[in-house]
Amino acid sequence: MNPLPTETLAPANAPAQPVILVVDDAPETLRMLCDALVLEGYDVLAARDTLEALERFEVTVPDGVLLDAVMPGRDGFDLCTQIKSTPAWSHVPVLFMTGLSETDQIIRGFACGGVDYVVKPLRVPEVMARLATHVRNARVARLAREAVDVAGMGTVLLDSQGRMAWRSPQAADWLAQAFGANEAAQATAAQWLGRARDDGEAHTPAGNNARLVARHMGQGGPGESMLLLTQTQADNAALQRLRNVALTPRETEVLSWLAKGKTNRDIADILGMSHRTVNKHLEHVFEKLGVETRSAAAAIAGRLLPQD
Repeated sequence: MNPLPTETLAPANAPAQPVILVVDDAPETLRMLCDALVLEGYDVLAARDTLEALERFEVTVPDGVLLDAVMPGRDGFDLCTQIKSTPAWSHVPVLFMTGLSETDQIIRGFACGGVDYVVKPLRVPEVMARLATHVRNARVARLAREAVDVAGMGTVLLDSQGRMAWRSPQAADWLAQAFGANEAAQATAAQWLGRARDDGEAHTPAGNNARLVARHMGQGGPGESMLLLTQTQADNAALQRLRNVALTPRETEVLSWLAKGKTNRDIADILGMSHRTVNKHLEHVFEKLGVETRSAAAAIAGRLLPQD
């Protein structure tokens, strides 16, 4: 009997090919998929259980994983959860392979981070087509995220359940400064990011007289929300602009009431002007302060305008 393949990699001088990890406790399935993947031009790693799969990850982070859901010991769902909770691995697409076709198993596969689900007996052409699509999409997303990293931007992706699916190194540093680095602190950070997603923006102290701001930028992928993080000092350019900006007395009054939480209609009633006039004053105030939202203007005004 031929020995079970554990890896099939291209020569060192060959062009880099996508690396696929196949995890299955059935030797026949491993051989079939390894042969098919090599014919498709992939470099292949093989593992017969979760422990071997993790050992492969420690050596090389693959571009995709074909994962048997049911194996002795830790099952595929548990392995997928660990992959997705490890920042350096979380971008890797995981496709489940299983004979279980019940709805609850399918839901469980997606809930723990899988991107697709194929039922045994496998139809190899279908598996290859699905795999190619997910590997290509993941590579495009990874290149975009690496560009964000190079630019030093703080970016976070939240999944449909409000968990941090990915964060740039700059975002990870800022969140650790504001909330801490342990598991409980990261859970608090995820809750704060969820509020920013729901409200459009959120602020929190970040130490050393700094503030961390999260703004919801829209959908980053299927079921994902993208947030852009910025860190500013209390005496930043926006605050200095408020000190130097030429607000009219009326604009200062409108901004002062805005900082106290009053609605535009409340401000109109208090100052004896029309709702339309309040809107026009706020447009000018936002432009002069260089902000786009009421909460940003209120945050600046609340720190600098005299309080009654």
